[in-house]
Amino acid sequence: MDALYTAVATATHGGEGRAVSSDGKIDLALGIPAELGGSGQGTNPEQLFAAGYAACFGSALGLVGRQAKVDVSDAAVTAEVGIGKQGEGFGLKVALRVELPDTVDEATGRKLVEQAHQVCPYSNATRGNIEVDLVIE
Repeated sequence: MDALYTAVATATHGGEGRAVSSDGKIDLALGIPAELGGSGQGTNPEQLFAAGYAACFGSALGLVGRQAKVDVSDAAVTAEVGIGKQGEGFGLKVALRVELPDTVDEATGRKLVEQAHQVCPYSNATRGNIEVDLVIE
C-alpha cells in the first residue's frame, strides 16, 4: 500500500505522560483510567482510539452514502471501546453506535453501515483481531 497521508504522534511516559502530534494540533495529557488503577486524569488511549474510530467510520459512512446517493450527512457515530484481560495481556472490544437520519429507512441504513464497515480503515485494521459490534440506533 502506498500511503496517501501519514499521521505522526509521539507519546511519552506510557499512560501518564503526553501525546503530541507532529503538527502540534494534538497536545494533551495522558492518564490511566481510575478503573485500571490510574489517577483518571488526562486522556487515555482507549478514548483516543474511540474518537479516531468514530471519526473514521463516520467518514466511511459518508463515502458509501454519497456513492449510493443517500444523504447521511446528519449521521452520528459513537464508538465505545472496552479494555479487559485477554490471556496474559489485554484486549479491546468495540461497539459502533450509528445514529442515522430519520430519512434513511432501516434496510438502507443497515446496508450502508455494513458497507462502511468494509471501507473504514479502522474496521479493516481490527477485523479478525477484536470484536466489533455494529448497532444502528
